Amino acid sequence: MAGERRDVVVGAALGAGHQAGEALVPVLIGVVIDRGVARGDGSGLLIGLAALGLVYTALSVGFRFGARAGERAAETAAHRLRTRLVGRILAPEGGADRGRLSGELTNIATQDAKRVGAVTMALIIGIWALIGLLVAAVVLLRISLPLGLLVLLGTPLLLWAGHLVSKPLERRSEAEQERAAHASGVAADIVAGLRVLKGIGAEPAAVARYRGTSRDSLTATLRAARAHAWQNGIVLTLTGAFIALVALIGGRLAIRGDISLGELVSAVGLALFLLGPLSEISWVNAELAQARASAGRIAAVLAADHAVLPGSGTPRHPVEGRIRLRSVGYGTLRDVDLRIEPGTVLGVVATDPADARALLGCLGRHADPDSGAVELDATPLTDLDPAAVRGAILVAEHDADLFEGTLTGNVRAAAPPGADIGPALAASGADDVADALPQGADTPVTERGRSLSGGQRQRVALARALAADAPVLVVHDPATAVDAVTEARIATGVRDIRRGRTTIMVTTSPALLAVADRVVLIENGRVAADATHAELVRDRVGYRTAVLS
Repeated sequence: MAGERRDVVVGAALGAGHQAGEALVPVLIGVVIDRGVARGDGSGLLIGLAALGLVYTALSVGFRFGARAGERAAETAAHRLRTRLVGRILAPEGGADRGRLSGELTNIATQDAKRVGAVTMALIIGIWALIGLLVAAVVLLRISLPLGLLVLLGTPLLLWAGHLVSKPLERRSEAEQERAAHASGVAADIVAGLRVLKGIGAEPAAVARYRGTSRDSLTATLRAARAHAWQNGIVLTLTGAFIALVALIGGRLAIRGDISLGELVSAVGLALFLLGPLSEISWVNAELAQARASAGRIAAVLAADHAVLPGSGTPRHPVEGRIRLRSVGYGTLRDVDLRIEPGTVLGVVATDPADARALLGCLGRHADPDSGAVELDATPLTDLDPAAVRGAILVAEHDADLFEGTLTGNVRAAAPPGADIGPALAASGADDVADALPQGADTPVTERGRSLSGGQRQRVALARALAADAPVLVVHDPATAVDAVTEARIATGVRDIRRGRTTIMVTTSPALLAVADRVVLIENGRVAADATHAELVRDRVGYRTAVLS
């Protein structure tokens, strides 16, 4: 509201003028009847009709530009909410996506943000309705004190009743949005893994899972729709009864001669006019009920705990690339001590995949160690800004996705401006991928690289990581989907292109480990051995089992 206060004020003011004009229309008609028709005053009739024309012109302009300001406020507020949500989800400190599927986050950033943004329009329309009710009540008080008091006292009661009947709608709207978001998350999850599901013949299980989730979402939506219908029906019934009561009392007053014919027409016209503002207030209550549910979900994402501490320091310039792990304990890791000198190519073999994931999380600062510290050039990573850490230490995950675009665009996205990506393409074997494609390196790549094979995707993702030319590069199983010849070429290419910079290869590939300066074996969460690849193959049974089997 605060961010859109200008449009809210403008929209409310113009809309209030529109509603005041609407309320004055039956009053002017009553005046025309009393003076122009009942008394036969021709000039009074013409003046009254001219006044009606002016009022209609003013209220039309007020509605048009007031509604425009309100819609602009709603769309802008929703956009700002989406921007904040995306910023929080992508924040270097992380944590917003914990326990939420990507499709669920998308639903929150679209549907929930839209509902909460619409509150600005709801507030504007609520003000319009209240102004209309106030003007109608004042006019009715001037026509007849009983009628005016009836409106002034009855309207708050109707508002209170509308608020009460909106409570079930709020609860059911929250459940509806939760189920819908979960269904979206499951759908996105299934689409992302469709190729794998087909490969293992698991489509029926995936379909059954989504069907169950979708059925739950439909049930919640129908419950919310029923609650909405009941709320509308109850409020409409109460409003109709209230307007009928106003018309009945006005008719009795006219029969007794307490008010004129024109005043009776004005009173009945105002009673009919009241249907609009009271219906609008009912709509506003429903919008607020649904928006409160969505606001709670947005607030939960924005207030999510950070995955890592938001340090403010920056790495030394230039970054030397010295990595030090001091008694690091995180996940399955236990008291891991490791020193990596600048320019070293280090191989890491973890017999338990959980150890590899924990190590990658700490090095990329996606998580902070539970104990010990990870240092870059003698500075603990917890003292550094997470974004700055990732600028110095690039962790290329095994399952890295490609973006929709061209092969060249995917690789160049990570490279410094104006850098030559040719060496990165050659070192990763991605130049062979380009040669095999219809349009070479300019061949379009579909979302997540699904138009490429697994091995092609791996090589392009590795080329992107190499093109970034980070001071410290950590790669995780970068060649599991390629043949032995290509794997050996990649090993030599990575060694050559990364000469003089720190490189950590978390892998069980013999070809990659053979080009490393040294290899660390992690067993049961601890460093079990630190030697060359040849020495470990000769001396460690566990290493041979992990690498050569």
